[in-house]
Order: sequence, then structure tokens, then C-alpha cells
Amino acid sequence: MASKSPSTLAQSSSVKSATRTLDIIEYVVAAGRPLVAQEVATALGIPVSSLSYLLSTLVERQYLQREGRRYSAGPGLSRLQAAGGGFTLAERAAPLVRTLRMQLNETTSFFVRDGWQIEALATESSEQALRYTVPRGRSLPMHALAGGKALLAALPPHELDRYFAESEREAFTEATITDETRLRKQLGDIRARGFASTEDEYSRGIVGTARVVTVDGEPVGSLSVAVPRVRFDEALEQRICGLLEKTAALLEAS
Repeated sequence: MASKSPSTLAQSSSVKSATRTLDIIEYVVAAGRPLVAQEVATALGIPVSSLSYLLSTLVERQYLQREGRRYSAGPGLSRLQAAGGGFTLAERAAPLVRTLRMQLNETTSFFVRDGWQIEALATESSEQALRYTVPRGRSLPMHALAGGKALLAALPPHELDRYFAESEREAFTEATITDETRLRKQLGDIRARGFASTEDEYSRGIVGTARVVTVDGEPVGSLSVAVPRVRFDEALEQRICGLLEKTAALLEAS
């Protein structure tokens, strides 16, 4: 008898995990009362070790809520039925950022403006041993990260003038561009190319690539990929740009 290939086994495992996740949601909702994990495990025949991870994920995504040791239906289920506008920008971006990370296995993020800085609303770290991690919820400099440069390049002229008049541009490495003339030229190149790039500007050894996301003609954020320089080459750059373009289009359409 022929053995199954690794890809087939992985696909089968993913389908099984998805089925179990749906079973958990349906069972908890149908129960009509809060359940402890052991009740779910016994009813569905799921090992407690596997169940713990699935329950944690469902609570994190708010499809279930936990009070003490008991689980019940969470507010995320109601949002699934909400007519347009039921999801925040962060909630719409999160699954796309997660998918982008899975496609590249590199750190991916969705940034929004925070004054003259940026903040990661959603970020997923690479699973490779050598990786870059983006802090969620912390203000970061627009001028030194690809995600920030993409947003700067999308500003109208009067807003960009305000940025240069009001911002303090710190040099984080010897490669950080702080000079207004040089930065304006770089932003012009970004507009022409459609993508922002940085190398060593905020963290040494890290290459960033980003693409602005616009809704109704207004920039609402940027999608970014950060890669250790030792793994970055022209082929990977082309693949990143293609996936950023596709992912941005999906977010803009939503």
C-alpha cells in the first residue's frame, strides 16, 4: 500500500483541525450553558492537549468567551452575521496578514498612522529561527520603516510639508535617512514604484518592503514584510511585492 506524501498528510491534518474547530463552536453554542473543557473533550473525543490550543484560539478570536474554567459563545459569532461595517479595520486586516505570513513565512504587519508615527494593528512573526518581531500597539517612526514610508509617500503635499516641519527624525542606524531632501527623493521613488523599501534603517540586518492600502482614495494603512537580509534576494523581493499587491487589493475591496 502506498504511503501518503507529507503534503497530503499536512492537508489532512489541517482539514481535521478545521472540522474540530467547527465542532467545538457548534457544540458549545448548542449546549446553551457554559461548559468546562473536559465536557467538550469527552463529548467530541478530542484530546485535551489539542483542545486546549483550539479553545485558546477561539477565545482569542472572540468566537468563544471564558469565565473561570467555563466556555460559552462569544461576541465574535454575532459579528459574523453583521451587515456591512460589523468588523473593524484591524479585524479585516488580521486574517490577511496571517495568510501573508503563511505564504512567505516572514514577519508581516498592517500599520496605521498615529500622528507622525505608525502603529501595528496586526502583526504575525515568522516561524523561522532567525526572524524580526514587530511590537503590536507601540508607536514606531514613520521615516525609518517601510510601512511608515509607504504612508508618508501617500500624503498630500500640504500634509507632507507639515510632517517635515513638525516631526523629529531620529537616526537609528548609520543607514537611517533623516535629511529632508534625501527623504523627499526617496518618497518620490516610492510613489513611482508603488512600494516602499528599507534596509538597515531601523534595525540592522533587516530589509522591509511595504505597500500602502487605500479606501475611497484615502490611505488607511500599509502592509509590510520584514526579512533578515541573509534571506533576502531579488526573487523573494518580487514574490513579496506580488503578494503585497494581491493582499492590499483584497483589503481595499473589503
